[in-house]
Amino acid sequence: MMANSPADILVELEEAVAVCPPDRCARILSGIVRLLASGRDRPQELLVNVVDSVLLRLAGRVAPAALAELSEALAGLDIAPQATLRHLASHDDPAIACPLLLRSQALTTADLTAIATSCREAHQLAISARDGIEAAVTEVLAARGTRAVRLALIKNPGARFSDAVYALLIVTGVADDEITKLLALRPGTPDLVLRKLLSASPGPKAAARPNASAGPPVQHPAPAALKLPSSADYANARPEIVALNRVGKLNDSTVNRFAIRGETANLFTALSVLSGAPIEIVEHVMADEDCEGLVMACRASRLNWATTLAILSNRSGTRLSFAQRERAQLLFETLLLSTSQWTVRWGEIAASADTRGAAMGK
Repeated sequence: MMANSPADILVELEEAVAVCPPDRCARILSGIVRLLASGRDRPQELLVNVVDSVLLRLAGRVAPAALAELSEALAGLDIAPQATLRHLASHDDPAIACPLLLRSQALTTADLTAIATSCREAHQLAISARDGIEAAVTEVLAARGTRAVRLALIKNPGARFSDAVYALLIVTGVADDEITKLLALRPGTPDLVLRKLLSASPGPKAAARPNASAGPPVQHPAPAALKLPSSADYANARPEIVALNRVGKLNDSTVNRFAIRGETANLFTALSVLSGAPIEIVEHVMADEDCEGLVMACRASRLNWATTLAILSNRSGTRLSFAQRERAQLLFETLLLSTSQWTVRWGEIAASADTRGAAMGK
């Protein structure tokens, strides 16, 4: 008869320590899982002290499916048998290890550091997705992990970054524009780190500089309904925009009106004057399908969210989806003014570098 009470299960565990057929091992392990699940409201110290060594022996004699079931049960416990926990968390099979690496609060920083050092990408990605990651663990993941692991860390707001992690990512970002962009947008990135990051990176346009073997620079397609102003349009708009700025009237109300009325030459020129970016950069962020650059330009121009939303909503003749609007607002609210200004300045530097490179290539 299958054991039903915790006391019966523990007695059967003691008998199974020496020798036990595999099918009986699986049945006992199933009983342990039920015991773990039913013991959440009782002190777990007895469980830890009594069953840890038995669990460890049984773990070597059952099928992977049974180990995965045990791993899921242990992942939700604040106090768990440590030897068994470490064995399962470092298991080669991600289906067994990853539930613990992702959720277990009983794994220590030392445990996670050791596993991050020695295990595969799947294990490292699971650790990178934890709700909270100590700086020591983040350092190991950033140093030993793949690009995917580093990107997962940057996207995880619960990962703590030390100076060593920032230094490594600055170096990595020189050859990886996505790492540079995500780290620049990550809430909490210090301004000093951001400046080093952006000044060290050649930027997305520099990678497309003309040379003897390369084709023409990559152009970002503009939204279908967006028509860029002509040089004559800009020449007509600039005197008025500069005059408005000089008397302090180039403000949210004025820029909002430009956006709603579709006065693109006035709008583009206003963003250029307010942000300090050349008109080519403003055209680029307005035409880019991704809204991040445009949100940065608006933030660097000291515009408020209502004006930014008006610009986003009227640039292509289509309404933003709820998800797009929510993402843009979160970005706007988390960006520091200095971060936006440095990022816009970075785009200006990249554009200047492209111009110099094209001139030298003639």
